[in-house]
Amino acid sequence: MSSRDAVLARVRQALTDVPRGEGPGGPPVARDYRRVHGSRTRAQTVELLAENLADYRAIVHRTDAEGLPGLIGRLLAERGARTVLVPPGLEASWTAGADVTRVEDHVSSTPHELDAVDSVLTGCAVAIAETGTLVLDAGPDQGRRRITLVPDHHLCVVRVPGQVVGSVPEALPRLAPDRPLTWISGPSATSDIELDRVEGVHGPRTLEVILLTAEEEEETG
Repeated sequence: MSSRDAVLARVRQALTDVPRGEGPGGPPVARDYRRVHGSRTRAQTVELLAENLADYRAIVHRTDAEGLPGLIGRLLAERGARTVLVPPGLEASWTAGADVTRVEDHVSSTPHELDAVDSVLTGCAVAIAETGTLVLDAGPDQGRRRITLVPDHHLCVVRVPGQVVGSVPEALPRLAPDRPLTWISGPSATSDIELDRVEGVHGPRTLEVILLTAEEEEETG
């Protein structure tokens, strides 16, 4: 028996009298926690998201579908971006107003090549208002996790109010647990023992969020 097998055998032995979780032979896990916190309209939930995103030092913009390409083009120009990394399923029209080179993500792309890209543009799976969090699940318009962890500038488009929920418990049913989930609350940041904040250590230094309102979603009630 290897050392690994011996350790696992001891773990199994230690757990013989511990009830298993949900499923045959185990007690059900209580899930009666509160999912909705307070009462808000859809418009108020979007406003809370914008407020908390800004509190986390993300830069928030708003536009509709018609104005999206121009806004993206302006934001990339203000950054001086010459290249933008895009997931394979991103709508081509989103970068139609940008004078940049679109860089496709490839399996063979190295961290050095990703680091050389000026910006990355993605959509998202869901946005959580109460925590100011964006969740990406590697969908077609989000791409692989690594493309949002290396470039210094991340532009993320959130469709409102359809992709916005109030709380984490409301978000979880929308997400598949077997997908690679990336939870983003503001730009990458850390602090030392004296609480001096440093941004960009392990991810984008700048996070810009575009709240994209579709005509059919403008109802606020």
